[in-house]
Amino acid sequence: MPLTPAERSHHLLVALLVHAGGSVTLPASALDPDAIGTADSAHAIELRRYADGSVRVSVQPRPRDAGDGAGLTYL
Repeated sequence: MPLTPAERSHHLLVALLVHAGGSVTLPASALDPDAIGTADSAHAIELRRYADGSVRVSVQPRPRDAGDGAGLTYL
């Protein structure tokens, strides 16, 4: 059964925290609505897999036409 967008987000967050030793301290401004450069704070996560098996995770502004769907694009 495929994961829902919420389940994917949860799995990604857990993976990042485990890799960082279990916790990360963020400044309060990290949760500001425009912290990623968009007034509505809509965002998407980009996962890019490299030849050595490592994965780069980065945040991108979410496309305006993504609607309520996952808006997944595989690279």
